[in-house]
Amino acid sequence: MKTFAAVIALLPFLASPVMAQTPDIAASKSLWESNNLFCKNCHGKNGEGAMGPDLAGRGLSAAQFQQEVRKPWGVMPAFVESQLSDAEIAGLAAYFASLPKVAEPAAWRVPLTADMPAGQQAYVSQGCAQCHGATFDMPRATFGGRNTDFATMKELVYNHTTAMPKFEEQRPGSRLRMGNFNPLRLTEAQLKEIYDWAKNDLGFRPELRAELAPASGTTYAINVTNNGEPGKGLTAQGVTINVVVPAGATVTATTGDGYKGVHMDEKAKGNVAEWQVPRIAPKDTKAFTISLSQAPANPADLKGTVRWKKPGPKTGPNNDVVNFAMRPPAR
Repeated sequence: MKTFAAVIALLPFLASPVMAQTPDIAASKSLWESNNLFCKNCHGKNGEGAMGPDLAGRGLSAAQFQQEVRKPWGVMPAFVESQLSDAEIAGLAAYFASLPKVAEPAAWRVPLTADMPAGQQAYVSQGCAQCHGATFDMPRATFGGRNTDFATMKELVYNHTTAMPKFEEQRPGSRLRMGNFNPLRLTEAQLKEIYDWAKNDLGFRPELRAELAPASGTTYAINVTNNGEPGKGLTAQGVTINVVVPAGATVTATTGDGYKGVHMDEKAKGNVAEWQVPRIAPKDTKAFTISLSQAPANPADLKGTVRWKKPGPKTGPNNDVVNFAMRPPAR
């Protein structure tokens, strides 16, 4: 009897940790919508579904949601604790349970079409395009910077959470956003078809990165770097760097080789300042500055593109581009 009374007395204290773990719906919504997770690319911005099934209003319990995340069905990759914790999963389950069920799912971000080559069809149908885009741009650049072989790509897809940190340095505090694909659902034959399409049909890209940041006053610095490995990475040839001149501003000065002046650009729907350089080899950086008559009213209006002639896609039009925009000054 004394033992029973002691347990009853402890109940409020035993319950308090559970109450403390009650999911924060607002925080879970913020996590879902953030760039820490790309799940919305398949399941819809509001969990309405798209390529992946709908989640909103399904009433999945935390245990059911966890099962689908850790041991998913279909082509969805599995996510580990370091990517999405059990507590975060419980929070997402509560968030979607709080939403009404949606009548119709959203459209796929990248639709599957009959005119796509076989490798691209495999790529889109397995879900890769929903995060990586229709033409696999960022991975093609990363692979082009290292001359990545199929064995490495296979390791990155099937064992992503352990292989990716070894393959590429991760930003401090960031989490891996792709899970581990199951070879029983995304077969090695399908993956090889995707690799061959990316390498032989489109072709790998040089691993170019561009940064635009304030220098002083109304002068801004542009640095274009080839992050490829010497002896392995691709060299970009016939490179054109364009910076959009914000409305109301004019260019008062520039630095950097290959400046060609300002001209109207239909794609940018405005004037652009242009530089042309013959080549940017792995580990090379080209530095430029642009001074304006006035600062842009909206810093996001100061942006630009990097394009190159070679290596270009082996089939189809050359739509390869690196987009960049103003970065805030470092704190």
